[in-house]
Amino acid sequence: MQDFFLKLYVKAQIFRETHGQDLIEYALVAAMIALAAIAGMNSVATAVKAAFTTIGTTLTSYT
Repeated sequence: MQDFFLKLYVKAQIFRETHGQDLIEYALVAAMIALAAIAGMNSVATAVKAAFTTIGTTLTSYT
């Protein structure tokens, strides 16, 4: 019976452990920043492509 309570105590201590929590939080923040950057870059890429197309068309018509 004492062995059961000892094992239960050890399992409870594992759930109270917070050393790895900071690393997980930083990883989640980095993942959210990466997703926001990917979503933002898609619209920026479209705008840049349109600008270069306009410049290319203008240069072609002047030459």
